[in-house]
Amino acid sequence: MTQKQRGQYLSLRRKFEPTRVTLAIVAESPPASGKYFYDSDGKVTEPLFSALMKQLVIQPKTMCEGLREFQSSGWILVDATYEPVNALANADRDLVIIRDYDELCSDLKRVLDTRWREIPLVLIKANVCKLLESKLKDDGFNVLNGGRAVYFPSSGRQRDFDRQFREIVPQTLRGL
Repeated sequence: MTQKQRGQYLSLRRKFEPTRVTLAIVAESPPASGKYFYDSDGKVTEPLFSALMKQLVIQPKTMCEGLREFQSSGWILVDATYEPVNALANADRDLVIIRDYDELCSDLKRVLDTRWREIPLVLIKANVCKLLESKLKDDGFNVLNGGRAVYFPSSGRQRDFDRQFREIVPQTLRGL
């Protein structure tokens, strides 16, 4: 499968960026499979998409419908890197994420605008939490994790994700 370039991923995301962000979710990277959270041609059963729709108590029939609801909620998903790293060894994944840290900060500041220090961020995936929480906090971002990891919602970790996300993200931000 041909992998997209960073600009292609950002172009897909821009179609669904909220005008006023209430929560930024930082994940690892688009998967090597070519599937992408903001690809409206995807399936509503994709693990991260499905898990985040559950957090918003949304049951969309299509990706586009769900992405519009996600946008309306004020939520945005930003990847720590736009180089798919899930097929790499753990140490190599971490190196790519650290390498792209400055691009992540620039991206977050752009989407969060003048409120980048205020808008809450939640980090998803254990390595993203470990690598980025203290760096983002030190750079002035409002990271909610408080040292708690949020596992990626696949491979039997869906319930863990649900519980961890709910513990970290205030109920008012989940639309409940």
